[in-house]
Amino acid sequence: MAFKTTRPLRFGDCDPSGIAYFPSYLNILVGVLEDYFGSLGFPWKVLINDRRLGVPTVRLDLTFVKPGLQGDNLEFMLAVRGIGRSSLDLEHQVSANGQVLWSAKHRVVATSIDTHKSIAWPDDIRAALTPHLEMTDAHHPAT
Repeated sequence: MAFKTTRPLRFGDCDPSGIAYFPSYLNILVGVLEDYFGSLGFPWKVLINDRRLGVPTVRLDLTFVKPGLQGDNLEFMLAVRGIGRSSLDLEHQVSANGQVLWSAKHRVVATSIDTHKSIAWPDDIRAALTPHLEMTDAHHPAT
């Protein structure tokens, strides 16, 4: 059950030639991840301020296929591939105009905002993530 959302590729996200500046993709991706957690009922403001839980990226492997162009509507698809004690393995596919622009394998980890150490996913968050878990032949369990 993939999470899907669309984001515009704006002027400020591009280099002078109108091609997406790749660090901008990462900023947009963080917003998509934030929206995903919000869709599960866990807005980051509550996670961070009230529950003192962070979700930092610990691994991100991107593969670029085609350039994104200013004005493109980026179609993000986020799939959960593994849930570990504290980790969450995700796959992203980003398309525009029906063509894949880039994909990513992404690991985030639940951490304490106070100690900056990994913590186990709280039971309610794990319960919300679990129905979204999609297995693939290339699945490698999270740790």
